[in-house]
Amino acid sequence: MYTPAVETKAGFDIAPGIVIGGGARPVYIAGPCVIESEAMALSVARRLKELARAHGIPLIFKASFDKANRSSLESYRGPGLEAGLKILARVKEETGLPVLTDFHEPWQAERVAPVADVLQVPAFLCRQTDMLLAAGRTGAAVNIKKGQFMAPEDMRHAVAKVTSTGNGRVFLTERGSSFGYHNLVVDMRSFPVMRAFAPVVFDVTHSLQLPGGLGHATAGAREFHPYLARAAAAAGVDGFFIETHPDPPAALSDATTQLSVEELDALIPQLERVSQVIKGTDR
Repeated sequence: MYTPAVETKAGFDIAPGIVIGGGARPVYIAGPCVIESEAMALSVARRLKELARAHGIPLIFKASFDKANRSSLESYRGPGLEAGLKILARVKEETGLPVLTDFHEPWQAERVAPVADVLQVPAFLCRQTDMLLAAGRTGAAVNIKKGQFMAPEDMRHAVAKVTSTGNGRVFLTERGSSFGYHNLVVDMRSFPVMRAFAPVVFDVTHSLQLPGGLGHATAGAREFHPYLARAAAAAGVDGFFIETHPDPPAALSDATTQLSVEELDALIPQLERVSQVIKGTDR
């Protein structure tokens, strides 16, 4: 049964100096969709570090070591677990940025947690009990992507699976809902609904996907980034997930939806201003 939403009051530390929820300023999760090389990951991370300092925002670096659900068998997946974690560890060491990455099988959680500040459960796996329990047991912060097939109020059960391990450091990410074939739509009602039981981040990048729209790969509508992001800021979200690439059209994954660092730089002040008005706080 649907329960009217009441905004969450509780926040928690994702990493030292970075709080999500509880009225804190929005957290930004940014970085390339997939690790393409160590040099590229470090280059983007350094630029994001500069951007975070310039805007005075809390920022977490994200990148995947494996994209396990690519449309085509021939699509690039990433460097794999071992090589990917080494690269993410170097990003943390050299930039000081916290790191988020996703995992795809329960056994990987223990391997990823010593490096990643946030373990991300992919949208297609958000109901998988063993994934959620494995993530919770690490003690790391856990980001659960809301499945494209999930009603927002039903995500409370995913949250409960993580918190059953004694780990209350869990947040949710909205990434659009399936709307017919090859299309997604964002229901702005989902933000206050899910904020009743966890902080909520808006994944701008994947909400703009057109799944399978290219036949062999996912298409996207990146031109709508600022419109959806500003709308989510007006809905009071606790953070923004925005994949960032030095040359988006040349990206090996999500080439149609990622932003350049320069585009992210221009978007952040807009989101900060809207969030400040909505949350009624000085930033």
